[in-house]
Amino acid sequence: MLKRILSVFSFLIVVNAAMAASADTLVVRIKAMRCEECANAVSNALRKNAGVQDLTFNLERRTVAVAFDPAKINTDSICAILTATGRYKPSTYDPKEKIRRGMGLKAEEMKTEADAEFIKKNLYEMVGMDSVGPNLAKGYIFVRYDANKTTKATIRQKLLDIGFTPVSYYTSNIISFAYFKMPAEAATEENLELILGLDGVEDVNANPARGSLAITYVNNQTTEEKLLSDIQAEGLKVSK
Repeated sequence: MLKRILSVFSFLIVVNAAMAASADTLVVRIKAMRCEECANAVSNALRKNAGVQDLTFNLERRTVAVAFDPAKINTDSICAILTATGRYKPSTYDPKEKIRRGMGLKAEEMKTEADAEFIKKNLYEMVGMDSVGPNLAKGYIFVRYDANKTTKATIRQKLLDIGFTPVSYYTSNIISFAYFKMPAEAATEENLELILGLDGVEDVNANPARGSLAITYVNNQTTEEKLLSDIQAEGLKVSK
């Protein structure tokens, strides 16, 4: 029985290796592809062709890497499929091109000019950072960066590492922010996903070293008090 299992396993490895060897990859930029819904539309258009084997999206760069079987489809046909959508027309992707992106982050712990200067100093040390604009009055930071050299996730992690708890910032009357205390042992990816699934929550982040939990939420769907109650109802030890 064991020999049979090993034989089947070996066969699958050979098949997968053969498929990988037969696949080519085309990477294109699609400047109109700005969100998950756009990526789904691109995916639906491309996967109608049996020659398309896999798709890897990068929404910050607005690129899609198309792994395909050259015996069934070619690069011209892939580009033609995308062009036929009308909206998601492809263009050449250059990994050396500067792709400017911007991001606003709420940073509740940023209270003083010294805090703002500390953030600027650390973020400007990052590869790919264009500009850093802290706003003490509103407690947020706006950054511009090169998406070919860094990512939103990397920038957020840097802020976590230097003692802040960043969450997405939006200039909207229906968006508010909540800041709670959260024990380090509760600051797990699983718990953050749980909180993100609560009504009205747009973004969430925790800093175990600081014992903090920051939330961006839609204030016509929930309130700070309800958020705290809902989180505690899930068995998490969170407090104001």
